[in-house]
Amino acid sequence: MAFEFPIRVYWEDTDAGGAVFYGNYLKFMERARTEWLRVQGIEQRQLQEQMGGMFIVSHAQLEYLLPAHLDDQLLVTAERQSKGGASLTIRQQVLRASADGGATPPTLLCEGKIRIGWVDGTTMRPARIPNRILEQFS
Repeated sequence: MAFEFPIRVYWEDTDAGGAVFYGNYLKFMERARTEWLRVQGIEQRQLQEQMGGMFIVSHAQLEYLLPAHLDDQLLVTAERQSKGGASLTIRQQVLRASADGGATPPTLLCEGKIRIGWVDGTTMRPARIPNRILEQFS
């Protein structure tokens, strides 16, 4: 089951046309991925301080289907699609939550596939994900 993270759309998220600016969907997805990792006991700052490395986005592929607007309540999902020794691919969706308390399903607005790779925190060069971290994605 996918992790869900709620986000409300504010003025700062919209463009001159009143729709969410396309780049902000990546910000929403970043927040959801960070919280998804946190729920699994993986905190970004601790990774850097204790494991000597960090995850960075190495590839992002998004498809925009419908716009979100001011005051929309969104659900942003994160779900591991695949894992390798040095990277994870995460499937993410941005959905508009139903306004009727859940009687109708959420509306899919944007979906993406994000690959995050592990890098050494000093050199920023690709490295293998530490086994202690990788095991949490089984």
